[in-house]
Amino acid sequence: MDDRGTWSEDGAMARALSAARSAGSAGDVPVGAVVLRHGEILAVAGNRREADQDPTAHAEVLALRAAAEALGTWRLDDVTLVVTLEPCAMCAGAIVSARVGRVVIGAMDEKAGAAGSRYNLLDDPRLNHAAEVVVGVRAAESSELLSAFFAARRPR
Repeated sequence: MDDRGTWSEDGAMARALSAARSAGSAGDVPVGAVVLRHGEILAVAGNRREADQDPTAHAEVLALRAAAEALGTWRLDDVTLVVTLEPCAMCAGAIVSARVGRVVIGAMDEKAGAAGSRYNLLDDPRLNHAAEVVVGVRAAESSELLSAFFAARRPR
């Protein structure tokens, strides 16, 4: 946060990483998301699939739901979604459906990413909306967090 009380994308990614760490500590894949509007944080969430036993409880979906509730509208065209890992197809679909204007991504997901690596739903001309995408904000931290989480779960 700067001296005017607004959050930069880097600062928001730090908050998303904190939410990701909390999710990882709770046994969920460590992914975090923050929704910003005009530099103000509207929502922060970490993955909760395991905690909620809900296959849709990805950080992005939870953060978008909370932001829509805070704003009283599902149209989120003037927000920025900051997320530690490239959104999957489900989350990318939610981003398109919510008309999110900008998405800032930490690490890319070569296996399941749908914002430029495996698929590119956020800039598909066949869909009714495209989001501006920025990649690589605190990518190393995001990648290291995920690598450590999965390494701790692999049999030795």
